[in-house]
Amino acid sequence: MEPISSHPFYKAHTIDSAMNSIWEFYTRKFITLFLVSFIMGLIIQYITSLIRIEIGDYQTLNFEEMMLKIREFMWPMIIVSVLSLIFTAILHSYVIFNPLDSENNIFRCILKSFRYIIPYLLIMIMLAVAGSFALFLGLLVVVIGALFAGIYIMTIYLFILPIMMVEGPNIANTIVRTMKLAHRGFWSNIGWTAVFVIIILVVTMIMSGLILLPFTGSFFSAVKNPEAATAVLNITSRPLYIILSAALNGLTMPLLPMFACILYFNGRAREDELFSNRSVENEYPGKVRVEDLYAKPLPEDDKN
Repeated sequence: MEPISSHPFYKAHTIDSAMNSIWEFYTRKFITLFLVSFIMGLIIQYITSLIRIEIGDYQTLNFEEMMLKIREFMWPMIIVSVLSLIFTAILHSYVIFNPLDSENNIFRCILKSFRYIIPYLLIMIMLAVAGSFALFLGLLVVVIGALFAGIYIMTIYLFILPIMMVEGPNIANTIVRTMKLAHRGFWSNIGWTAVFVIIILVVTMIMSGLILLPFTGSFFSAVKNPEAATAVLNITSRPLYIILSAALNGLTMPLLPMFACILYFNGRAREDELFSNRSVENEYPGKVRVEDLYAKPLPEDDKN
């Protein structure tokens, strides 16, 4: 396997180079990424279609009855969450390992990914607890605080799997390294994540609206009245809707692991260059100013 520095995402990025790298990788590996995400979408959409929520039923239930009703859907939702984690790990494994060794096809990457699922699940549980607390604190300063807390949690989350897969599945090391890399170049990471989330939300909303058109005739019909909303819920169990939703998932889901790897390799490249120049500084005092490394692109940028 090639060294990690040979990965196409490994370099100090600007926002432009990050988007270009994602697009090049996406188009080059599109078929595999789409098929894995499409299969994931089919499975999850089918399971969620079995969860039938009748809005009218909840209008006449008291709180205890409502909680009992919700508990009926607990296991299907847990299964959906676990499957999402597994497919996310598979996509990350492919994005990280395939460019380093052509023998790492999707099937070998699936096998590799199982090594990381248990520690990933444990870290996600801890992140969910910490994230809930952060969101609560964010709500104390109303909308802006909650939005910032959400973006911050998302930024932390994006570093977890790349660090685990490149540096080993040690939970303690993953947590420490995640916090370290996420907070080094903090505002850059937060800003890039915010841009990424906005792009994904806009694209998903537009494409979701297009998927609903054959069934409702209008993207906003579900907003106008509760009866239309109930009709939309019924639509989600139709085979055509499940297939179209899975196709949407196939188009958008691969962007998440690619962007996560961009964040990680950008931080890793800058960190490696930082340590390299510290070694030079120790050997040749006064020749290198390590504090300038984040103020200018690395030499590798000039080569590209």
